[in-house]
Order: sequence, then C-alpha cells, then structure tokens
Amino acid sequence: MSRTITVLTGGSTPERDVALAGAAQVVEALRERRYTVRTVDTAYGELSSEREAQLLHPDVSREPPGAADLDVLAALEQAIDLATLDALATTDVTFLVLHGAPVEGGALQERLDAAGITYTGSDPAGSRLAMDKDAAKHRLVDAGVPTPPWALWPTDDETIQSFGLPLIVKPSRAGSSVGLSVVDMLDDLPAAIAEAQTVDDEVLIEAFLPGRELTVGILDGRPLTVGEIIPEHRIFDYECKYTPGLTEEVFPAAIDAALANEIQRLAEVTHRALGLRDFSRVDFRLDSEGRPHCIEANTLPGMTATSLLPKSAAASGLSFADLCDGLLQLALRRAGHGNKVPG
Repeated sequence: MSRTITVLTGGSTPERDVALAGAAQVVEALRERRYTVRTVDTAYGELSSEREAQLLHPDVSREPPGAADLDVLAALEQAIDLATLDALATTDVTFLVLHGAPVEGGALQERLDAAGITYTGSDPAGSRLAMDKDAAKHRLVDAGVPTPPWALWPTDDETIQSFGLPLIVKPSRAGSSVGLSVVDMLDDLPAAIAEAQTVDDEVLIEAFLPGRELTVGILDGRPLTVGEIIPEHRIFDYECKYTPGLTEEVFPAAIDAALANEIQRLAEVTHRALGLRDFSRVDFRLDSEGRPHCIEANTLPGMTATSLLPKSAAASGLSFADLCDGLLQLALRRAGHGNKVPG
C-alpha cells in the first residue's frame, strides 16, 4: 500500500525561497520512491500540479524575499488553518520543508501535535530551544559543549570588548545567515545591530572564531560524515549558501580522525542536550588553536542541491532519496508503523 505524504513548505519568512527549493527536490525524491505526494504551501494551501510546477524549482534567489512580499504572504497564512487542512489530516506523514522562527521554532509543531498529525523532525520543545540561539548556547555550556562567547544586545561595553574584534552580529532566532554581519570596527556595530533587528528583535553578539568551519549531520541519533565549508566570502553568508560556485563543501573534511571523532561526539551531545528528534545538522567553527566550538544546531536543515545535510548523508553512503525515505521512516516509526531507517 502506497503511503500518502504531504510536503509542507513555503512560509512567510526570509527563507521562503530556500524552503521551496528544498521542497522541489524532496517531492521528486519521494515520488521516485512511489509515495503519493501532495504539496501544501503555508500561504496558498494545497497546490495543483500547475501551481506546484510554478512555485517549486531548485534555484534559490541570491537575495531573500523583500519585506513587502513577506507581509502579503503572512496575511495569506492567517487565512489558512493548517491544523484542519484535509491534505494534512488525511496524510500518513507531513514532511516539513520550512525555515525561519514562525515555522521552525515550535509553534507549528504544537499545532500539528494538537491535531494528531505525524510530521518529520523535532517536537515543539526541541524546535523552540534550538531556534533560540541564546537559550541553546546556555544549554550547550551546561552540557560541556564549547561555544563562542556571546551576549544578547543590549550589553555593556566591557563585555563586547572582552570578545575582541571582529564580532559576529546576528538575529537570535533566524537561519540561513539572514541578517548576519561581521563587524571589524566598533563604529560599525550599530548598523549591524539594526540589520539583524530587521529579522528578529532579539540580537546576539558573538566572538568571531578565525578557524575552519565544519558541519555534521545527525540521523536517528547517530552522526554522519563531517564536512568542511569553504566560502568565497569571509563567512558562509546567504549568498554563499545558495549561489552555486561560491562555496566549496568538502565531504569528508580533510581533517585528522581525532578531530573528526571529537566533532561527531560533540554533535551527538548537542543533539541530545537540545532535546532534538530524528535528525539535525550541527555546525562548528575552530578557534585559533584548532579546537571546535558549536555555532548552532539546525532542526530543519536545508534540503536544496547545495545543502549540507544531504551532502553529509551522501558521504555516509545515503543517496538523497535514501535520506528523505529515512526521515519519513523515523516519523512513521513514532506512529507505530515504520520500517528500519537506512544508515
């Protein structure tokens, strides 16, 4: 019997294009595996074949959608009650391909739980904690996971000066590096804070670590292959993430086994400490002495052609279709009728 899967995507956050691009690939992979797949946009509801073809494409714009466009989409979302959509209520699993605090930060997961809808990924508590970078970093410190020194804005001059320069300034509850800046001079700090506040009213200031950037996926509680991110820009910003050719992503990372094992261990600890479920992607940066520090954990990591979780899985021997199928099986297992997860 063919399972019916609803891919829930879109959203009204700056990461909408990223979600739609990921959904395009997820839908294709699931149909290849003979699932019956419906697609639902949070703003437009269930998509016809024609509308799906218009909205779902694998490319991501070099700039996130503008505020006016997102306001229109948010207004449309208000008219749709996701918990009562037939496409969700009559499906075996809802596959979440969404990014940004409103849809990735626990509130959506609460609505799906209340409606008895089985979905992929972490529960409301884990989703909420991981999305809040300040709260997550406190939890990591308690769990013994190194993370760059940080403070929420506003903070005192002494704290900022203790971090040294440069600084990272970013929204506390957002993803895809939207609103993130590197500050080399304190005179530039107000502008960076203002930019971050266009995305979230809670802004995090963090010490910049000068070393390599590394990432590892977690599937069913186990670490996948560690990869290295080498962007053309100084940091792995939105443009580098979603413009082919601007970032080299090396899987497996060219690091010694001891460091790879330590990053995998810390990723497992991070996944557990944040109470995450099924899968995640955990990002690290090395300090000047080569020691790994966790930057953040992603509960719904990107699923585009340039996304890191699929590459981590591929280096571990899992095709993109295997990965998508595995995420579904984890959700089905919770519902009492799943199979063994690949890996």
